[in-house]
Amino acid sequence: MSQNLVYFSFIFFFTVGCAQMNEQRGTHVAIHNSLYIPEEITSEELELLNKPPILKAVPISAVKNLEDGLFFSKNDVWERIKGQLHLNVPDNKRVQRSRRWYLKHPKHLLDVSKRAEPFMYMIVKEVERRGLPLELALLPIIESSFDPFAYSHGSASGVWQFTAPTAKHFGLKINWWYDGRRDVPAATVAALDMMEYLYKRMNKDWLCAIAAYNTGEGRLRRAIRRNKKQGKPTDFWSLDLPTETERYVPQLLALADVIKHSKSYGIKLHHIKNEPKVNLVELDSQIDLAFAAEMADMTLTELHHLNPAFNRWATAPDGPHKLLLPISKIDTFKTSFKKVPPERRLKWKRYQVQKGDTLSTIADKFDTSSEIIRTVNKLKNNKIVANQHLLILVSSQDASTYKLSLNQRKTKRQQKQRGRHKINYTVKAGDSFWKIARKYKTTSRKVAHWNHMSPRDGLRIGQRLVLWTNDNSLSNVANHHTMRTITYKVRKGDSLARIARKFQVSIKNLKEWNHITSNNLKQGKVLRVYVDVATLTR
Repeated sequence: MSQNLVYFSFIFFFTVGCAQMNEQRGTHVAIHNSLYIPEEITSEELELLNKPPILKAVPISAVKNLEDGLFFSKNDVWERIKGQLHLNVPDNKRVQRSRRWYLKHPKHLLDVSKRAEPFMYMIVKEVERRGLPLELALLPIIESSFDPFAYSHGSASGVWQFTAPTAKHFGLKINWWYDGRRDVPAATVAALDMMEYLYKRMNKDWLCAIAAYNTGEGRLRRAIRRNKKQGKPTDFWSLDLPTETERYVPQLLALADVIKHSKSYGIKLHHIKNEPKVNLVELDSQIDLAFAAEMADMTLTELHHLNPAFNRWATAPDGPHKLLLPISKIDTFKTSFKKVPPERRLKWKRYQVQKGDTLSTIADKFDTSSEIIRTVNKLKNNKIVANQHLLILVSSQDASTYKLSLNQRKTKRQQKQRGRHKINYTVKAGDSFWKIARKYKTTSRKVAHWNHMSPRDGLRIGQRLVLWTNDNSLSNVANHHTMRTITYKVRKGDSLARIARKFQVSIKNLKEWNHITSNNLKQGKVLRVYVDVATLTR
């Protein structure tokens, strides 16, 4: 470390220490003008020290060759963040309301900070690298509670809650195999790109930029123009915005205040080491996630939780060819991966077309898509004939084993009982969420939520939905079912087929409900069975 840098480090510590001694909660104390400055310090460093923190929340980021965490002696990412939260937190009613909520729900932040553990260091480092306010690293707490599988009623997905059009605009891929909105490293880059763009478009006002992230650039610009036209101030607090956005920015500021003073407030955060926990590993081909998990000596669920962008049982054929892995597992994975040739990283099945088959029915049967079957078999169109042989890309394990795949998450959501009566509904021509909800005396948002969808998502003819109601007047609906949850203890001589016949359910459902991957059952195992009372009494 150079002598100039030593002086600079001393000045930074001295000023931060003085500021903390004189700090009033929610305000930033500026560097004292009479501070002694050594002659060796450069004009650039002096300008950096005097720069308002609101413009560059991490002023030390401009100093080169600093080790991570140099100015944060505690080995905790949260402490690293606390030392760099500088946006002004006004003590107004909107901030107070959000602060009270966090203080009344201390377990929320503890749980969220646990979910953030794999990703937080990576996000903080990227925010620091760009010299942006560290408050931005807290946005996933508000947007998704750090749930990478979060999907909102507004069709937003991932920890940063991107809608599909915005995600694509900022460079994220979305297709049958992969949804970049749930790729935490890629989505973090896209979110911060968007934040930098909005900051410039909002005249370098961070509060307006954050508000625009929530409600859209156009709406913010219109609100600013209205205030200008009326001769009113154009800061965030003076703008007429949707209620959600008027709460959004104060919520972030209140969250930053609670985290910054967590000890004073008695809030406990899950300890996250101030060091990388995961890293991206480059691959050269598509791979079944079950094979990848085995190579990394991880469970499939552990691997998929770190890589939630993959909708199916494998990585995308056209990329990205990357996996996020724990640093402790990377060497193990690389060693195993090199030993396995590309053709053995996936499982293939030779299928003979049956009479009545179509590409779509075959695709549904093997959890793939018609387009993939066409591409693999070099078909010019969807025309197939009986006895024709097709090469099908299939999962190496039963579909229910991939618990975090899109289909399994949807199945789990649909199976959760939300009323006395379950209705299996098949979408017809002209249907919409609004029409279906009106027919069954519920709301569009509920129907979408029950089916792991958003009310803005499109419906296709033949699509199967699950509806729930407590209204007995709907008992005459043709496909109406009264569901009960039964626990059944496996007895000597029982098999999946025997139990399925007893309760008139499918073996596939029994496996899915109880996360069973083989046909062998141990005596004494307790199974959960969802039964249709009406069917059993016939």
